[in-house]
Amino acid sequence: MKRLAVGPMTTPRYKEWWVRRLNDNISKPSQGNSQSMEEHLRVVPSELEIIRQDFERRNAELEKKMEQMEEEKMNLRLDMDWEKIQSSGVKRFEKKRIRLMDGKGNSKSIEIEILQ
Repeated sequence: MKRLAVGPMTTPRYKEWWVRRLNDNISKPSQGNSQSMEEHLRVVPSELEIIRQDFERRNAELEKKMEQMEEEKMNLRLDMDWEKIQSSGVKRFEKKRIRLMDGKGNSKSIEIEILQ
């Protein structure tokens, strides 16, 4: 038994069904959901992308911490230098005072040291 088809193979009912089927697959924004089509279809980042973003965030935090530590190190060095200057000044003053008390300096040098 062989059949011979003459004319179109689709009926109007089939065409109607096909169009409805296609339209049903297209998502339409609902009344309650106010997302735009772009938000609805946005791409979810891959695991690798998430890891990369996390790495970049941590790297930025570590760089900021390094800068803070470098600044703190510089401030500590300045504090150490200031302490050295102050301690050397105190030592120098103590030596002058001891020399004056012992009477080792002559009167001219005593006057100059007092003026300084």
